[in-house]
Amino acid sequence: MAARNPVNRATKNAGANCGQTRNQPDGQPSFLQIQPVTIRSRPGACVRPSTTYFFPMLSDRPYMRDTDYPRNRTSVLVWLIASILAVFVLQVLFIALPLGDRRMVVSLFGLTADSLRSGEVWRLLTYSFVHSDSLLHVAGNLLGLYFIGREVLPLVGPRRFLSLYATAVVCGALAWAASNWNHGGLLLGASAGVMGLMVVFACFYPHRPITLLVFFVLPVTVKPKYLALGLAAFDLFGYFLYEFPHSGATLGIAHSSHLGGMAAGWLFYRIVIQDRWFQHGSGVQMELPAWLKRTRKAAVAPAYKVNLTPALPKTTASAADLRAEVDRILDKINSQGFGALTAEEKRRLDEARDLLSRR
Repeated sequence: MAARNPVNRATKNAGANCGQTRNQPDGQPSFLQIQPVTIRSRPGACVRPSTTYFFPMLSDRPYMRDTDYPRNRTSVLVWLIASILAVFVLQVLFIALPLGDRRMVVSLFGLTADSLRSGEVWRLLTYSFVHSDSLLHVAGNLLGLYFIGREVLPLVGPRRFLSLYATAVVCGALAWAASNWNHGGLLLGASAGVMGLMVVFACFYPHRPITLLVFFVLPVTVKPKYLALGLAAFDLFGYFLYEFPHSGATLGIAHSSHLGGMAAGWLFYRIVIQDRWFQHGSGVQMELPAWLKRTRKAAVAPAYKVNLTPALPKTTASAADLRAEVDRILDKINSQGFGALTAEEKRRLDEARDLLSRR
């Protein structure tokens, strides 16, 4: 019968060259990597026992690898939201089921002045994952984290996004602890982190209109800079009127934590983001006031033009034709093998690889 796989073809070749040992060739082409295959002989066959042969695998060829096309990973924003939801579900389970202390999660991860005095500094970050029993508390924070975070994340990247969020959370905790060090209380929720993200978003897009649903019903359109200033004014008013004098009528709002998160977001934008982007000439630009600007004469346009567009060779096909040709060649490889390709087809594959590497 005719050989239908590489192993059978290797067995046939080995039978034709009985008594010879085949090793991996020294001068292998750069586009191949060799995969060892071990063949054990049957009684009476002219093949050495446990002879190892080497065959190129289709996935070892550069144009068949997926290294240039990385898989989409779950974003840090999704992981952050999932973590907060998981902790909230754990809180609900401890409350609904007889699993010991119904407020065990809050007592372990919530922030208090006494916990900081005891050296439990990890609570400066873990309190942001714990919320009150009210569904509106966790829902409001998660909605704000999602809608603002998905705008800020592409602008700063995942690492700086996590750094920004963690900095706002910790600064919010420190601001609250400084205001309530001798008066007790409990701090829960991710509001400080959301406020920090809100300030950074307002710094990036101060004039882009956004629509908010007040009480999840009434749509209101406002510019981000006015929203950030309004939230800052509201928290300043609440802090000096209720939280600082410790009148007890704070409505459960940690105004000092919000202000700490806002301050952290603004400083993070000015120190970390703005300086870095300005040095690389990217999206954020610094502009002097009008009274400091000097009037300059308009530059005279040159009388000549330089064409900087590189000339494409005549042999280079269009992108659509090249894609169709590559698909045809790959189908031929799957059906007949790489050895069936002509020199022109190999050149087309190299041309497609070079085109993808320049993107």
